[in-house]
This record gives sequence, C-alpha cells and structure tokens, in this order.
Amino acid sequence: MIHWLKQLRSAFGVAFLWLVCLIYFTQGFRSFVWTAVSYQLKDRLQLSPSASQFVFSVAFFPWSIKPLYGIISDCIPIRGKKRTPYLVISTVLSLVPWLLLGLDSTSRSSSLYLMIFLTVQNLGSAMADVVVDAMIAEAVRLEKASFAGDLQSVSWLAMALGGICGSLLGGYALTNLKIETIFLLFTVLPALQLLSCTLVEEFPVSNEPLAELLDSNEFEEKSKMSNDNYQDYQDTKKSSTRRRKGQKKGKKGASNGKSETQKKQSKSFASQLFQSLKAATLELCRAFKQPIILRPMAWFFIAHITVPNLSTVMFYYQTEVLQLDASFLGTARVVGWLGLMLGTFIYNRYLTKMTLRKSLLFAHIGLSITIVLDMVLVYRANVGYGVSDKTMVLFGSALADAINQLKFMPFLILSGRLCPPGIEGTLFALFMSINNLGNTVGSFMGAGLASLLGISSGSFENMFMGLAIQVFCTYIPVLFLFLIPKEATGVSAS
Repeated sequence: MIHWLKQLRSAFGVAFLWLVCLIYFTQGFRSFVWTAVSYQLKDRLQLSPSASQFVFSVAFFPWSIKPLYGIISDCIPIRGKKRTPYLVISTVLSLVPWLLLGLDSTSRSSSLYLMIFLTVQNLGSAMADVVVDAMIAEAVRLEKASFAGDLQSVSWLAMALGGICGSLLGGYALTNLKIETIFLLFTVLPALQLLSCTLVEEFPVSNEPLAELLDSNEFEEKSKMSNDNYQDYQDTKKSSTRRRKGQKKGKKGASNGKSETQKKQSKSFASQLFQSLKAATLELCRAFKQPIILRPMAWFFIAHITVPNLSTVMFYYQTEVLQLDASFLGTARVVGWLGLMLGTFIYNRYLTKMTLRKSLLFAHIGLSITIVLDMVLVYRANVGYGVSDKTMVLFGSALADAINQLKFMPFLILSGRLCPPGIEGTLFALFMSINNLGNTVGSFMGAGLASLLGISSGSFENMFMGLAIQVFCTYIPVLFLFLIPKEATGVSAS
C-alpha cells in the first residue's frame, strides 16, 4: 500500500494528489452537514415531508447540468488557465453559503433563502467535481496512463472515507452541537481546499479556444495557421500592454482607445470563442443523438423518473414514529457506505461477465425487495418476529446501497464504453448529468406522491400504500430493457 502511494506521488506530485483526495473526501464528507440540513427542514422550519423533498430536489439540480461547466472551463480560459481558476470559483461557491447559513439566523430560518443557498453550494460542488475530473484526465494523459485506474481508485477511496467519517461525526454532532455550529464547522474543508488550490501549478495555455472542440474541418483549417504569426500576435499584445503601463506613468492621455489592429484581434478572438462553444455543443449533441448512445441513456433516465423517491418521507417516519436518533441514523449511513463498497466488490468480482440487461434486471428485483423490507417496517410486522427496528434499518440501508451500486456499475461501464474519442470528459459528464437529473425528477415524483397520499409529519397512515406504489413502479423500467445493447457485458463490447 505504501509503495503504491509512493508510486502515485512520484508520478503526479504530492500537491496534486493532496488536492484530488481532499476534494473527493469533501464530497463524501458532505453527509456531515446535509444530515443537519434534514433536521433543520424538519424540526426548525416544520416543513412537511413533501416540502422538504421539494427543497432537496431543487437544491441538487446543479448536478444535472455538469456538461455546461465542462464546456465553459474548456472553452473559456481565465488568464490562460482552464482548471485552477474555476476550481477556486467553485470552492468559493461551496464555502460562502455554509458560512452565511452558520452566521445569519435569517437565512437558515427561511425555506426560500435556505433553498437558494443550498443550490449555490451544490453549484460549487458540482463544478469542482467536473474540474477535478478534467484535471485527473489531463494528468493521466500527460504523465502516466498506466496509473489511470490507480488514480480513480484513490479518488473513490477518499470519497468513501469522507462519507464514513461524515456520517459518523454528523450523527454525533447533531446530538451535541447546534445546527449553525455544524454549518460553520463544515466550512473548514472548503477553506482548506481553497488554500490547496494555490499549491497546484497550472501552466497557462494559449487564449485561443480549444481546437479539439471544433469539428474536423475547422480543426484542419486552424492547424494550418502559422505558429510564427500566432507568436507575433502574442508579442504584439505583450508589448502593447507594456506601452499602456508606461503611458499611465508618464504620458497621460496619450492613447484613449485600442488600435484598429487590437480591435480586429479582439473581435477575432471573440468570434473564435463563440465558434468553439458552438462547436463543442453541436459535437456533444451529434454524439448523443447516435442510437447506440441515446437508447441506453434513455433507459437509465426512465429507470429514475418512473420510480418515485420516498427517502425523505422515510427519514421523517424513522425519526418521528420509530424515534431513531441522529447518532443511530449516522451509523446507518456508515453501514450504507460499507454496503456500497461491498456492491462494487461483488460486481467487479462476480458479475462483470453477466449481460447488462440481466444484471440490471436483478438489480431492480433487489430494489423491490428493499422496499418490501420498508413495508414490513411500516406495517410493524418485524416486531411480531422479534426483529428490532434498528436491525431492520441497518440491514435495509446496507442492502439498498449495495444493490444501487450493482445498478450504478453497469451505468459507469456502459458510459465509459460509449464515449467517442475527443469529447470523453464532456460526454461522460453529460451521462452523469442524465443520471442526476433522473434522480432529481424521481425525487419530485416522490414529493408529489407523498402530497397526493396526504403523507405529512405526524400523519403516516398512507405510508404503506406509497411504498406499495413504489414497488410496482420499480418494475416499469424492466419493460424497457430492450434499449440496453443485448450482448453488452462488463468485460466485452457489445
């Protein structure tokens, strides 16, 4: 293990590895503060389960537009840099909302203000996720491609460790600290991340928009440009900058505007920038319209939107009816993280040769079983057999996260396989956004179902019916499995 880490350190550098691990650890550790948000909505603001789920659905929407962040950072360098400036911006967006929520009682006492701040925070987190993924891809390509899997493994381990620590400490913190204090404590990690951004050195690129994002004809045309002419342009720009500085010192009013040459250059760059953004978007759309890509992604989207998410409603039921405290729910989330890691191991070890259609079918059957376990819990049948509520929750949490991971692994494999060369990062971000958008829509569906059935705080009479509907809906995506390539498995192309 130590030798492996030393190899990664020598390949990528301590500063880069530290930043990657810190960002992914922070992503996992978010459970520390989001548990507090759940209690803030439930106990302080007295929101109904459907209203709380609506707030969460809106707040997590920025994760559904991740390709936008990738295209912008690729096409619009800031002072010649494409990664670290955007990482700084995203970290500030992640830091400031928690700081304001911790210091300002008005912002956390209003559901509207709270939803806005949570949305901004998720915007920063999602942008940081995209940027660090791009940094990893570039580092692997420029340094040692043989370490690609190792770097991804480090990222997942850091996130899992963050999730376990956040879940354990989150439950303890809610028992012993005020919610506003928890918000302020969490700002330590984004602040540390902000400082760490200064440790990573990024060499400026040309201000010219990325050629690889243009179509093939534009790329060939741009590649014929003379390097000498481009260098002359850079020298002209630098010398004009020096002249402007000198004029400010001793020759005030000598020049009141740009020269015609500078205006043309500025106009040319703006035009190239627009063409680059346009070409990147069109290339993404062209790739996504291909049936081999569109059909599988449509299935994963359908698999989310047809199954209403009742997780927030179950949280209310567990805390109000079962009287489970925050510390225990934190432990349940830790068990869930362990279940997720177990699901990853099982799939990689035993299920990679199974066709994706079959593995996704079994995953949905397993998900329906986990919902049935919730129905047993709500019906209180477990008490008659001497099984405690805590045992049911712990077992259900581990099983649900393990099965969800068994469903997510085929998604990752298929997504990586479908990405054409040249736009892998942006298209993969689009796939992830489809997955996240599906989750968001499913969450809205769950909020609507809870509201339709009249499930609210202190009123859970129709909870059993809601879960029964959820079980039925779990089998709807099975009818659309024909959209998945028939022979595709975890190890061979379709």
